[in-house]
Amino acid sequence: MNALPQRAVRAVYVRGGTSRALVFHRADLPADRSHWDAIFLAALGSPDPGRRQLDGLGGGISSLSKVAIVGAPSRPDADVDYTFAQVPIDGGPVQYRGNCGNISSAIGPFALDERLVAAAGSEAVVRIHNTNTGKIIVSRFRTQGGKAAVEGGFKLQGVAGTGSPIRLSFLTPGGAATGQLLPTGQRQDRLALASGQQIDCSLIDAANPVVFAAAASLGLTGIESPAELEAHPTALRDCEELRIQAAVRMGLVQTEAQARTELLNLPQVGLLSAPTAGAGANIVARMISTGQPHRATPLTGAMCLAAAIRIPGTVAARLAVLPGDPAADLMIAHPTGTLPVAATVRLAQDGQVVVEETVVYRTARRLMEGSVLVPATVGEDHG
Repeated sequence: MNALPQRAVRAVYVRGGTSRALVFHRADLPADRSHWDAIFLAALGSPDPGRRQLDGLGGGISSLSKVAIVGAPSRPDADVDYTFAQVPIDGGPVQYRGNCGNISSAIGPFALDERLVAAAGSEAVVRIHNTNTGKIIVSRFRTQGGKAAVEGGFKLQGVAGTGSPIRLSFLTPGGAATGQLLPTGQRQDRLALASGQQIDCSLIDAANPVVFAAAASLGLTGIESPAELEAHPTALRDCEELRIQAAVRMGLVQTEAQARTELLNLPQVGLLSAPTAGAGANIVARMISTGQPHRATPLTGAMCLAAAIRIPGTVAARLAVLPGDPAADLMIAHPTGTLPVAATVRLAQDGQVVVEETVVYRTARRLMEGSVLVPATVGEDHG
């Protein structure tokens, strides 16, 4: 038994894209992973019925309640292993199914700054194995004095100021959670609300699984703000119904009860609408995960949407206004601006759709380093 009231666990607090997370070294956590959840919950201040996470470092919304674990690579084509954990705010288990693209942007700089990898010259390239999805992410960014560069002219909407760009290439992202880009084998499916209304959806798994539906099919304009979606009498309820049914249809869970109690963060829900003329966007999206509307498009959701746009016959392809160049970036309009993302999609000889790569740009910054304190009895068995 630890004689002190609290114990310190080495950690770094980072912003990655439009999210924040505590990043731990794998070696500093218990060998027995069953002890991890208690540490992460205590560190971020969960569960908190008031949804403020005042007794921890969480921010009371899903994008500010995240953890990353980084360690030595478990496969020869990677430089580091990275595991993502979504920490619930007011209750439920820590979620390890699926990745966070925003936090992925902080992993390369973390690995360099912590001397887990080395860089020669003014640029670093880090190959990251995301253990949640089994996929490789290639992170490319500038260096300064042997550390990841922070200052630069890249503007990431949703984040104040500018920073040094981080290029993230997600290789063969299809089937990240289900093993199939099109888990049902269809480019469009039909799901039913409790009211009996039938909703046409596309169930796509690229970087993370997402159920895409036209906002208009739920009686929405598609340009509602997060606050307007939260205040809407049926929007979030309907989105949760779609998520639960899609989770079963995609094979993420076997029953609706499991989707309600065990798998709370997947699939993400994307409400789509066509852009207005002159808007400078190819599609308009409102994304919901863990029951909360996002202020900016989650990065994995954006990559999945880019892939969906490039697949003829999907809801996304029907609503998007495509650029003339098939290799051009796609601009996604979201509540706080626009997000550029690219997807390379081809049709294989057997007729299967293959997403070769999705590419996005982010910024990241190391905010604090040292130790996070948790009650001494939490996760104390280091096996």
